[in-house]
Amino acid sequence: MSDLTPRLVATDLDGTIVRTDGTISARTVKALERVERAGATLVLVTGRPPRWMREIADVVAHRGLAICANGALVYDLHTETVVRTRLIEPEVIAEAVERLRAVVPDFTFAVEYGAGFVFEARYNLGRWDTEALGGRPVDGETLVSRPGTKLLAFHPSADPDSLMEKAAKAVGDLVTVTHSSGRGLLEMSAQGVDKASALAELCADRGVLPADVVAFGDMPNDLPMLTWAGSSYAVANAHRDVLAMVGGLTGTNDEDGVAQVLEFLFPGDS
Repeated sequence: MSDLTPRLVATDLDGTIVRTDGTISARTVKALERVERAGATLVLVTGRPPRWMREIADVVAHRGLAICANGALVYDLHTETVVRTRLIEPEVIAEAVERLRAVVPDFTFAVEYGAGFVFEARYNLGRWDTEALGGRPVDGETLVSRPGTKLLAFHPSADPDSLMEKAAKAVGDLVTVTHSSGRGLLEMSAQGVDKASALAELCADRGVLPADVVAFGDMPNDLPMLTWAGSSYAVANAHRDVLAMVGGLTGTNDEDGVAQVLEFLFPGDS
């Protein structure tokens, strides 16, 4: 590995290396293989919970680590085990829910754990079956009764950027607020926990500096990571805020934009 080759590659999944049809292309898989073959560390950084990572782990041949739940969990893809957790305490969840209901009465809530999640009876994501995704309905008291990795607030019709602005004003002193789905679904982690904080901690453990990191993403929840890394790229299909703030630009997720950059950074056999 040359002095100019990144020591660590951090990439978002959905909308970045995962295509619109839900697949990761063979070209991208080969590009990810180059990273570990060159002696660098591969980190998949996602809002997904670990239970949604098994298929990804299989596709990438169990290479690398995954930062899940927007920084709340670190998941070893080689062994499919959680190796680090940052939780929101129950009293914080309860206070955040109370404040958010006051500013957006139509919000409904769910709480993610390392395995599974719970949701209010009115929580309805439309095309997504919440119980099929590993959730179970609970009453309000149970919803806020134990620590969680993420607090989710859903509005069926509101603009996610406007919702995030309101929520950040209401609960930004309690939790870290972001969104990544393009719908009225807000994702909240423990205060100070985001993709960048988890990545910085992981890098510190390995003696990797921000200048040695290249990162890729597409949505607002990627921005902390993209602005922390020494070199960052937005895919061309990224959210407007990401395109405005990130200097590097590559092809869309459907054009294997991340693979295009990695093939240049890690030259080798096709």
